[in-house]
Amino acid sequence: MGNILAIVGRPNVGKSTFFNRLVGEREAIEDPTSGVTRDRHYGKSDWNGISFSVIDTGGYVHNSDDIFEGEIKRQVELAISEADAILFITDVHEGFTPMDEDVADLLRRCKKPVVMAVNKADNNKMALEIAEFYSSGFGEIFAISAINGSGTGELLDEIVKSFSPEPELEETDYARVAIVGRPNAGKSSILNTLTGEERSIVTPLPGTTRDSIFTDYNKFGFNFLLVDTAGLRKRTKIDDNIEFYSTVRAIRSIENSDVCLLVIDATRGIEAQDIHILNIINQNKKGVVIVMNKWDLVEKDHKTMDEYKAMVESTIKPQSDVPIVFTSATEKTRVIKMLELLQMVHENRRRKISTSKLNNVMLPIITETAPPMFKGKRVKIKYITQLQLAYPSFVFFCNLPQYIKEPYRRFIERKMRENFDFTGCNIMLYFREK
Repeated sequence: MGNILAIVGRPNVGKSTFFNRLVGEREAIEDPTSGVTRDRHYGKSDWNGISFSVIDTGGYVHNSDDIFEGEIKRQVELAISEADAILFITDVHEGFTPMDEDVADLLRRCKKPVVMAVNKADNNKMALEIAEFYSSGFGEIFAISAINGSGTGELLDEIVKSFSPEPELEETDYARVAIVGRPNAGKSSILNTLTGEERSIVTPLPGTTRDSIFTDYNKFGFNFLLVDTAGLRKRTKIDDNIEFYSTVRAIRSIENSDVCLLVIDATRGIEAQDIHILNIINQNKKGVVIVMNKWDLVEKDHKTMDEYKAMVESTIKPQSDVPIVFTSATEKTRVIKMLELLQMVHENRRRKISTSKLNNVMLPIITETAPPMFKGKRVKIKYITQLQLAYPSFVFFCNLPQYIKEPYRRFIERKMRENFDFTGCNIMLYFREK
């Protein structure tokens, strides 16, 4: 099911610094498409071969000068209910404060593994100051410095003890499809339109569905496995941090899928939270179809759809080549079109291109537009091959991979897309020394 680590604690203890240490460096090394916007609250990390998702709850508390204790409490509660393990960060300079005590109180009652770290212990003297934190009752306390990294190795060793190695999603002929999006964009209505039954109970309250299971979908000649977040969950307060909640909820479904239907409320347009979910899809290297739902409610003239499409495309830049379909779940418009796009993206994501074809098509393009010279050195790309992964990834063997810069990567990606159909998929390009 994927492992989720939530980082909790009161403001200004260094949650985001530690989050960046976990996901930032790794992404900079691994993410070949560094033009993709970084997400401040969600990332992938791994330690000793165990991979996990990391959520920084701190990114969701607004106006840090005027902290709502209630807001922090709700985040910790959500983190407890959704994460597999919790990292509780405190600050050695401030000591164990009353607000830390409040967070600790919530964590003591939870059934999840909690690891406590005391941050900003930048030297040995500070590391000795952690004695008072033992009274909190969380077993071993880890003195760390999120800024310089000291102590983080032992801390991660402890955290991953509670995670299981993630099984690779095995290849299936049927696409596993996750329907994701902001609360109230119409995900359940889309699901019901597809299955033709009130499978998810549609209520106007955001956040009523929970836990992924798969539903066989076999209609109109299409076969899919729907990642269904079924089962009801009572929300205590409607003003719960919906943004945080819907994100954590989406992560589970996205990790268990091949292709995602990102459902967006067309009457509201594409918003920051939609981009946030798109980032999670991209970081997990899944295919995507954007569904502009509630299209029947948008005031239209003859050119609205094209204008609207252009607006969506400019909002999701630098990502391009994403299929967009305009639907109305209530009026069942363009449902078949949506299914066709899903099928197409799934096939694109699994597309394997023979090495000979790759080299015959791409090498002449590369010869004609060679990478720019760097420090008087000529970069030569000699050979290309596709990696055997669940998503499109290609290795370009060359003499000086470190000199291939972002604009040239984008050029190569554009040419790959022009020559081979990868609509709806991330393409990963790696440049390696032969």
